[in-house]
Amino acid sequence: MKIVVQRVKEASVTVDGSVVGQIGKGFLVLLGVCKDDTEAQADRLSKKLLGLRIFPDAEGKTNLSLADVGGSLLIVSQFTLYADCRKGYRPSFVEAASGEQAEHLYEYFLARCREVCPVVEKGIFGAHMDVRLLNDGPFTIVWEEKA
Repeated sequence: MKIVVQRVKEASVTVDGSVVGQIGKGFLVLLGVCKDDTEAQADRLSKKLLGLRIFPDAEGKTNLSLADVGGSLLIVSQFTLYADCRKGYRPSFVEAASGEQAEHLYEYFLARCREVCPVVEKGIFGAHMDVRLLNDGPFTIVWEEKA
C-alpha cells in the first residue's frame, strides 16, 4: 500500500462537474493498493498517517499533527501509484490490486481514518476525477507500507 500525502490549505475532487469531496486545511492523500496488500497494512498506514506531525508549531517547526490543527482528510484512490515504467514507454500496472480488492482496502482505509479524524472526504472509486489542491509548503511525503 502506498500513499502520497500533501499538506494542503484546501483540496477538492470533482466528478462530472460536481464536487464530491472537499476539505480546508489538512491532507490530500492519494492511495494506491498493491495486489499483495492486506488490512493489516492499511491499519499500520492509517495509524502512521494520522500521527504524522507535519504542521508547523508556534516556532515554525513541523511538530503538529492533523488532530492538533483540527485538519481534515481528502483520500483519493489512485492505482497509478503502482505504475512500472522500467520497460518501454507505456507503464505496466501488474502490481496494482484488482478493482474489487483495491476498492475493499480503500473503503477499509477510509473507515480506519474516520475512527480518529472527524472529517474524512473521498473521491469516487474508479471514476475519472479532477483533483484540485492548494499545497501548503509545498509539503509532500511518499510512504509505502509493505507486508
